[in-house]
Amino acid sequence: MLFNSLEFLIFFPVVTILYFLMPYRFRWLLLLVASCYFYMAFVPIYMLILGFTIVIDYYAGIYIEQSEGSRRKMFLTMSLITNIGVLAVFKYYNFLNENISFLLKGFALENPIPYLKILLPIGLSFHTFQAMSYTIEVYRGKQKAERHFGIYSLYVMFYPQLVAGPIERPQNVLHQFYEKFDFDYQRVTDGLKLMVWGMFKKVVIADRLAVMVNQVYDNPFEQKGIPLLVATSLFSIQIFCDFSGYSDIALGSAQVMGFDLMKNFDRPYFSKTISEFWRRWHISLSTWFRDYLYISMGGNRVSKWRREYNVFIVFLMSGIWHGASWNFVIWGAMHGFFLIFANLTVDYRNKIVAIIGIKKSPFFYKIIQISTVFCLTSFAWIFFRAVDFKTAYYIATHLFTGIGEQLSQISNRGFIEKNIFLGQGISNFAMVVFALIVMETVHYFQRGQSLRTVLNQQPVLFRWILYYGIILAILFLGMFDAPSQFIYFQF
Repeated sequence: MLFNSLEFLIFFPVVTILYFLMPYRFRWLLLLVASCYFYMAFVPIYMLILGFTIVIDYYAGIYIEQSEGSRRKMFLTMSLITNIGVLAVFKYYNFLNENISFLLKGFALENPIPYLKILLPIGLSFHTFQAMSYTIEVYRGKQKAERHFGIYSLYVMFYPQLVAGPIERPQNVLHQFYEKFDFDYQRVTDGLKLMVWGMFKKVVIADRLAVMVNQVYDNPFEQKGIPLLVATSLFSIQIFCDFSGYSDIALGSAQVMGFDLMKNFDRPYFSKTISEFWRRWHISLSTWFRDYLYISMGGNRVSKWRREYNVFIVFLMSGIWHGASWNFVIWGAMHGFFLIFANLTVDYRNKIVAIIGIKKSPFFYKIIQISTVFCLTSFAWIFFRAVDFKTAYYIATHLFTGIGEQLSQISNRGFIEKNIFLGQGISNFAMVVFALIVMETVHYFQRGQSLRTVLNQQPVLFRWILYYGIILAILFLGMFDAPSQFIYFQF
């Protein structure tokens, strides 16, 4: 079920009203049934896969806690193999098979391994990682094994964050399913505002930008120069608004019922370094890799070169997590390279900055840093968005082709509408720009504060004009279009 669908517009208030009317002891059951219905609205049969891993991990947690010595590691290993195995079959089997076929073809051999005609279950990577965090934390002794099967199932299946995160830790969520949340007007309205804000980013900005980006990325070989640059930059904004919009709706819908989920985005395009970007972007995933992979490999407790190797492996795995394609592998490797390069050249770059004296103008220096990070991440997004490596390579190598000739036509209205507005017309383009200004203005005033705090600091009249304006924009732009899937559902 999509958050931006009519079904969810009915589902959410019905479930929420029943939640508050129902006795505390039955609320977990309501949420579990609602979460099952929510997930089965996509492909019902895949509920069996989710149920299978839930049963395995539930008993694995109990046996890990009860066991000692090597038996504890054995049960953890069984749990991890099961989860990774399910993920490997549905997400990576055909990708690996394709590469085996390619290698064998070089030796004039046929690949006897058959391909599987299967669909990737919605959100498989997300709830797999959430389930793995539970058994790992039990193994480390940081989390008690959950004895209530229904509560554990709800930990994995809680509908607000089931299909696209945030990827929670058991210490943050499990205890909340036992707590008694009464109806709280302030909390409910704050949650609803966050949901509306997320919907604004998705429907008003991301979906409008998607039309413009698709105009170029669906026919990239017919483009060069300015339209490729514009579409690539717009995709950076589109994917942020799409994914952070989902996260806001997830956090908001959970908050309405009293639950506190972890923050997943923190104004990432205001980052001044790539490492800061990854502290602000998809926080639940980046901290997952830090806690369960990077630290397990030695983290910062190893030699300098070993540390850089660990960083590269983590980002390589992050790329693979996102998709079964060499494009995603390259995307992850690029971010790993960016970080390693930054770490190894920090002293040289600081000396150059000191010689130039650019730090004497802090604001200008900050603008350069933020712009550099945006350009680097946008360039890497090419490999994330393009359908295959051939397409990504073409776009990456033709970003600046013919720009001189194109700039000579910049005064031509038809050229501007086709190459800068990407065929959307000045009115649509202006509407998107205005929505972006609204979003970035809010982000600027946030600066470490919650959305609620920022809004409450504004005059009452301004707040209500903003509320109604956002709601009208969502209704006007969303009511005539079929709901579009969130980008991260494919992972």
